[in-house]
Amino acid sequence: MPATARHILHVDMDAFFASIEQRDNPDLLGKPVVVGGGGNRGVVAAASYKVREFGVRSAMPMREARRRCPALICITPQMGKYKAVSAEIFTIFREFTPLVEGLSLDEAFLDVTASLSLFGSAADIAHAIKKRIRSVTGLTASVGVAANKLVAKIASDLEKPDGLVVVPEDRVRQTLDPLAVQVIPGIGKETLRRLHRVGIETIGDLRRAPDAALGAIFGRFAQRTRDRAGGIDARPVVSARADKSISAEETFEVDLTARKAMHRKLLQLTERTSRRLRAKSLAAGTVQLKIRQADFTTFTRQRSLHPPSNSTDSIYHATRELLDIWLAEHPGESVRLLGVGGSKLVNSPQADLFSTTPFATGSDVDELLDRIRDKFGSASVGRARSLDGD
Repeated sequence: MPATARHILHVDMDAFFASIEQRDNPDLLGKPVVVGGGGNRGVVAAASYKVREFGVRSAMPMREARRRCPALICITPQMGKYKAVSAEIFTIFREFTPLVEGLSLDEAFLDVTASLSLFGSAADIAHAIKKRIRSVTGLTASVGVAANKLVAKIASDLEKPDGLVVVPEDRVRQTLDPLAVQVIPGIGKETLRRLHRVGIETIGDLRRAPDAALGAIFGRFAQRTRDRAGGIDARPVVSARADKSISAEETFEVDLTARKAMHRKLLQLTERTSRRLRAKSLAAGTVQLKIRQADFTTFTRQRSLHPPSNSTDSIYHATRELLDIWLAEHPGESVRLLGVGGSKLVNSPQADLFSTTPFATGSDVDELLDRIRDKFGSASVGRARSLDGD
């Protein structure tokens, strides 16, 4: 690559949640393992490579996954464990560069342009990161190396698992052109059908397509789409990105019809959301309630908090009122999903008896529950009124 080029890595852990479970229980190695909700309404959060042979993929409904693979082994997610491993991996990333843009617990872009003089070529750094991850966590990662984020991300998926693909600038078109057009991020099922109808099957087809064909499908985004097909991407690696919202939601195995049950689930979701806010020292200026009916019709309601808050009681009081108003407007409706979110986030200082700062921080009860959950797990303690059953 020219000396002025950027050197970008896209690191993607291989079947992250499922691989951790297989690492911790060797009896699961080589078996069709998924991590996710166990009920018929649950979804697959991660699928081992063995179960992928049956066509099972992440985000697939668990009912469909079981139909495709009757021998499927389903494991309940343990997010605390996955987050701890993720923290180890991101620590490794920052040993090589401070420019790390996390996309999820198991995926990140790294700009290593300024690190070449210390660690060698971008390919050398990719090898070193893969080796460190395996040494520290016992897991494998796939890495794509290119001059921009788009090509690096595509490259990381070409030789999974445990892959390493380097795409020099002078081989970008040669690498991308034969690939299926849906490899480009952002091309959904309907767009793909329209592309196929006009004979566009590969990225090369898309890059060479007439302006009229692209304009009819992508409108004002036609040129940007053509640029992507040519491997052009000027986006920088952004090392820190502020949270815009924090939320929690749940799809229920059986639709909720009783107001008491809805209130109980709402409190559980509020506890999860408010705890996440407190963990990041944030307070929400607006709370949102998400409701999905049995027929999949979805409603959202929101309310401002004055002052902004991360208190479980404050957020629950606001969302419960929103829910009760919705129930009055939709009598007799059953609820398939509830969600609680906070947005318009602001930094929340630590509680201070003498502070006049206009924030409503978590109560002593919130602080105590957070400490217990941090030590013993999220299911170790909860408010009595949030517990299922009588």
